[in-house]
Amino acid sequence: MTRLRRVASLAMPALLASTCTLFTMTPPVATAAPCLGTGSLGSSGSNQGINPIPWLNGSDGRLPELRGKTQAIAHITGPRSSNDTIGRFRVLGTDLGIMWDNGGGEILTAFGDTVGLSDNPLCGLVGDWRSNILLRSSDKDLTDGMGIDNSPIDAPNHSKEIIQSQKVPGVEQTVIPTTGISVGEGPGATQYINYMSVRSWGAPGEWDTNASGIAYSVDNGENWVTDPLTLRPNVPGTGAENFQMGSYVKHDGFVYAFGTPSGRSGDARLSRVKEADIRNLTLYEYWDGKAWVKANATVAAPVIPGPVSELSVQFNQYLGQFVAMYTDAGNSVVMRRSDHLESGWSEPEVLVSSRDVPELYGAYMHPWSQGSDLYFLATTWSDYNVMLLRTDLAD
Repeated sequence: MTRLRRVASLAMPALLASTCTLFTMTPPVATAAPCLGTGSLGSSGSNQGINPIPWLNGSDGRLPELRGKTQAIAHITGPRSSNDTIGRFRVLGTDLGIMWDNGGGEILTAFGDTVGLSDNPLCGLVGDWRSNILLRSSDKDLTDGMGIDNSPIDAPNHSKEIIQSQKVPGVEQTVIPTTGISVGEGPGATQYINYMSVRSWGAPGEWDTNASGIAYSVDNGENWVTDPLTLRPNVPGTGAENFQMGSYVKHDGFVYAFGTPSGRSGDARLSRVKEADIRNLTLYEYWDGKAWVKANATVAAPVIPGPVSELSVQFNQYLGQFVAMYTDAGNSVVMRRSDHLESGWSEPEVLVSSRDVPELYGAYMHPWSQGSDLYFLATTWSDYNVMLLRTDLAD
């Protein structure tokens, strides 16, 4: 997500000061070192041109001071991060941070539209736009933050775009990961990302997608293949329009795949498939409100009422329940819980109020949360970077 921005639009707000890139064909070929381009930061949810350098936005870039059961722990990316993502990966700004266990002792984290320091003097300070990147972590002590070990790169100290996009507004502006999961264990595990192809960013909280799809990697996220047979075109009336963004959960041999429409205002629906068949859309079942039905996605009934924005779902051992986390209509990060994925979801509980951090969005839970500590990543559009937060579930 990335999306995909909370307070407004999953269309990342454009850094309007940097528009030097000239694209002449599809796929585009840049005539100069790429600048950020228009509409590349659409998920941030702000209509203002924002900058991942907080001081240029009138912000000090410090962590928000929260009171109560949720605390901000550390920046993961950007100029205030101890991970030195600028020097190590040329990641000056990014958002989302969708995490999953790779089955081999690491957390893989997919991010949305990403920028670095510009290498083109005509483009200003910010450039080097990539639609998405991946970072890896083996850090099990999250009390002081989340250490980043490495990243797939295409040049020294440069995280590469793992799923390519055309970067043509109105055709395919960007490609954003929305959830990830591994199937299998150890070196033989296959990694899967569900992504959305964004045609164009709209008003805050709105965007148009071409389709959602599945990309997979057999080398721990180093290289990714997009499978055209997994595409769900965003066509009204087909049911596929309700599965443009997702959240994966493994349970009882199935991959459960939540789906929401483009934007931040839709309901969440639910499908499932055997783990080994995740790329075979013809084998998916859909929850119709009463039973699992092997049909097309038109039968899927809402299981979590909207607006549901950038959904993250996982089983929490401490609570003994499934937990769903997302941003609500008021731009607060909320949590629901249930004994069952299909039904019984509680009323939302506010974890971070928009009164305290109005620019927060994209809350994604860390799979290695322990005990009553529920860790998650979230982004602030005021500095367009990702931080780690912790909620005390015992409070």
